Amino acid sequence: MTNRFPLLGYLLLGAAFGLILTKAEVISWFRIQEMFRFQAFHMYGIIGSAIAVAAIGRRLLKRPPAPTLCGEPGPLQDEDTGRGYRFWIGGTIFGIGWALTGACPGPLFILVGGGVSVMVIAVLSALAGTWTYGLLRSRLPH
Repeated sequence: MTNRFPLLGYLLLGAAFGLILTKAEVISWFRIQEMFRFQAFHMYGIIGSAIAVAAIGRRLLKRPPAPTLCGEPGPLQDEDTGRGYRFWIGGTIFGIGWALTGACPGPLFILVGGGVSVMVIAVLSALAGTWTYGLLRSRLPH
């Protein structure tokens, strides 16, 4: 039996993720500013919980390799963690972008969907950065 809507599962998961982030106030500019000013634990608690869930999920997905929602094989492979200066450079760029926009990349789309039209500029900038990385990837140290 073929799946007539192979990406429907991803769409539903994305919508659920957006709803959860909205209800948890993760996309709130004020919550993000509180975090960067060390005025509230709210965001640190959510980020810490996400790290714990991701670590457990990664362990579970590694054995046996779990398929994708479309039924394709999707094994997680061990990859180079990129130890060294690359963490600092990428983390700094990510942090600056997060502080300037008031949102990390995932919630940008939720904010646009929620009617914060100014975030379209941030989405386009993120896509331009991703495209630029794709062009320069072969010349960058990995």
